[in-house]
Amino acid sequence: MRIGVVDGQGGGIGKHITEKLRKNLSEDAEIIALGTNALATSAMLKAGANEGATGENAIVFMADKVDVIVGSVAILAANAMLGELTPRIAQAIASSKAKKVLLPINRYGIEIIGVLNEPLPHQIEKLVEILKNLERMNTCVRS
Repeated sequence: MRIGVVDGQGGGIGKHITEKLRKNLSEDAEIIALGTNALATSAMLKAGANEGATGENAIVFMADKVDVIVGSVAILAANAMLGELTPRIAQAIASSKAKKVLLPINRYGIEIIGVLNEPLPHQIEKLVEILKNLERMNTCVRS
């Protein structure tokens, strides 16, 4: 299973996601750090991502080359992350055939109704459980 972890700014959320995925998924899981900037990509690589790519073109290119895309819900919103998340990135992620598993972080003017406002570590644990189930069921592996 190829997992694209998308993050920007300092890469803190992507770093935590990558660390948890690396610890909890099989060695066959390929984690690809997709940062809107070099700092975010570097943080995810240090956390255990197999590969990393930085910038708009890299994220747009990779959006259809992974089985699952993870990050905060803001990765679907043009100009989120202080403008680092470009309209092209948001469109590429939203249009990708990859399954999206997103954290409901209420930032950037996005408020998700019906979702408990849980601490980030709890949200990441739930994300990891979903990906472990996907890996077990082998539902997101492309031939």
